[in-house]
Amino acid sequence: MPLFRNAQFEISIAKPSGLPPASGAEIAFAGRSNAGKSSAINTLAGHVRLAFVSKTPGRTQLINFFRLNSGALLVDLPGYGYAAVPEKIRRQWQGLIETYLKKRESLIGLVLIMDSRHPLTPLDRQMIDWFVPSGRPMHILLTKCDKLSRGAASAVLQSVRREMAGYGPRVTVQLFSSLKKTGVEETERVVAGWLGLGDAGAPSGLAEPEPGADECDRAVDTKTPGQGM
Repeated sequence: MPLFRNAQFEISIAKPSGLPPASGAEIAFAGRSNAGKSSAINTLAGHVRLAFVSKTPGRTQLINFFRLNSGALLVDLPGYGYAAVPEKIRRQWQGLIETYLKKRESLIGLVLIMDSRHPLTPLDRQMIDWFVPSGRPMHILLTKCDKLSRGAASAVLQSVRREMAGYGPRVTVQLFSSLKKTGVEETERVVAGWLGLGDAGAPSGLAEPEPGADECDRAVDTKTPGQGM
């Protein structure tokens, strides 16, 4: 059975003091507001509304925990970087995310969501530079790749991989499309490897595009770079 299917909601918390006792390995999902994080989680889980998808970026203000069949937890972190959110709330979210990522001993890896049309923003780089020294693995999903042409999607993938190669094999990168549902199996292989459930099959450094990337390329072959939102 796919790793993320039949995930069940457990708890939402708004303050660090509300974090539940550790009860299994945790895989966190983080990303800028409107990068497609909630859509990616819903696609992986095969559930249209497991994670809340808002047309207004910055609306998700909680850390949400979902139990997987394996016993591990998928942890959906609030989106970061939405300027229209009041400064007080942004500081609150930042403190919540920082406390979780720094102090949560049951956290085993981070899936970082980036819009493939706008990857490696300053806040994304800040997250990478902060998290990598923890020694835990990070897997980057370049979402919305269906909005790019085949050539543009491949170019973005290789560009981000080249930049991430300097961080070593713990940082891996792939293309992902919630609309076309491509890249799901590759994500599952990587996270399964973190959980010790099988060969991660993770791409490394300057490797050639994996099957998931090719599928995304074929699905968007008729699009022009940057088309759509």
